[in-house]
Amino acid sequence: MPNPAPRPMTLFDAGARAMSAQLVRMNAAASNLANAGTVAATPQGAYRAIRPVFATVLDSATGIASVKVQGVYQSGAAPVRTHDPDNPLADGNGDVWGSGVDENAEMLEITDSARQYQNVVEAMQTAKQLTLDTLRMKTP
Repeated sequence: MPNPAPRPMTLFDAGARAMSAQLVRMNAAASNLANAGTVAATPQGAYRAIRPVFATVLDSATGIASVKVQGVYQSGAAPVRTHDPDNPLADGNGDVWGSGVDENAEMLEITDSARQYQNVVEAMQTAKQLTLDTLRMKTP
């Protein structure tokens, strides 16, 4: 049996993808924020911030563009060396390696992704209401 042709993307499909992308973005920033104060004994062991990378997906049947998560990757930011000889993780020089996560930037990322998520929710509610209003107009 041949595979059926994929159905065309709807506005609601695009909205769901956008909401999913914002959720990934928010979770990555929350993970970064949660690990902001962590330290390690070596630069290789230090937490590295993660960042989602998104790609545009165009539905050729409808012309609707949406987003997909292409991947989640570690940041290239260098760990921060701090002299803390009393820390049990300190190396022979008395240094520990911190995550280098900018807490303010992560809070902004969380706030922006939450706002974008809410914007998509509102757009989908409007589309739903317009669809319902259109259906009511056609009913005799």
